[in-house]
Amino acid sequence: MVDSNVEGVEQTVSTGTLPGWDQVDSLVAAAYERNSACSDGSAADYIPVLAQADPDLFGVCVVEVDGGVHVAGDAEVEFSIQSISKAFVYALVCEDLGHTAVGDLVGVNNTGLAFNSVMAIELNDGHPMNPMVNAGALATTALVPGTTPDDQWDNIHKGLSAFAGRTLMLDEEVYLSESATNTRNRAIARLLESYGRMGRDPLEVVDVYTKQCSLRVSARDLAIMGATLADGGVNPVSGERVVSAEVCRDTLAILAANGLYERSGEWLFEIGLPGKSGVSGGLLTVSPGKAGIGAFSPRLDSAGNSVRGQQATAYLSRVLGLNIFASQPHAPGERSSGAR
Repeated sequence: MVDSNVEGVEQTVSTGTLPGWDQVDSLVAAAYERNSACSDGSAADYIPVLAQADPDLFGVCVVEVDGGVHVAGDAEVEFSIQSISKAFVYALVCEDLGHTAVGDLVGVNNTGLAFNSVMAIELNDGHPMNPMVNAGALATTALVPGTTPDDQWDNIHKGLSAFAGRTLMLDEEVYLSESATNTRNRAIARLLESYGRMGRDPLEVVDVYTKQCSLRVSARDLAIMGATLADGGVNPVSGERVVSAEVCRDTLAILAANGLYERSGEWLFEIGLPGKSGVSGGLLTVSPGKAGIGAFSPRLDSAGNSVRGQQATAYLSRVLGLNIFASQPHAPGERSSGAR
């Protein structure tokens, strides 16, 4: 980890605001309409049950940090959260263990390789590198507090439900389908064990991880979960504090660097926001201090990211002024009073 030498220095926060309610509502509808006809990509087929998804489903939702909800299309349709769960389990572990410990154990740097790469582990002497690839996610799940796997699962289930503001349900069909085909994740867990980076039974960790990926959410749920990260850890719908503002900052930094796997750099370049995709077609995006965006469309690109979800989010990032790197020249006379 970088020696930043900022211990004891308080984090100053400065964010803007979204346009008015009606404008946000119309722009969410426009994001849906302008991309609903796209048929590029295909549903994931390496998990049999995901291949059965209706490819025409498409939903978009924006949830503001004040709790305002804007939906279009199939935003209430449920699907398995898949890899998007990685972001929230990471946040829960950071809340329990802290910034430095999790950063050292799991890492923060992009591998530049596929999310389920074994080569990435070998090239980095057994280090999982970051919590958004499968190796890092398994290492993170192993750190979840709990004496038994059932205790860990209970903590994850309660934690992700708190992020969503409602009790999420396990999709048993997805869980069983993934359990029957997750041989690669089992191999990754065994490999991490061989490097001394798996403090629990690796197959039990894979089972808990498979369950967390099988929780059912909607685009609306994802937007609420994202808005919780955007609002310093307070769920804007339920009012519950889920994690600290510091944990939200760390989680969003990880998402910015790694959330869309080997396409993370392209995503940040084009959209300019932290985000996380899942192979069921879900896509989570967070605008710090402003809103969470949830999208769902099962057709994926070659990296496993929702095609229409990316298009809708790119549009909303531009029209809502969300890109964290965007700026414009200040108007004459707007210099601060201390300028010379």
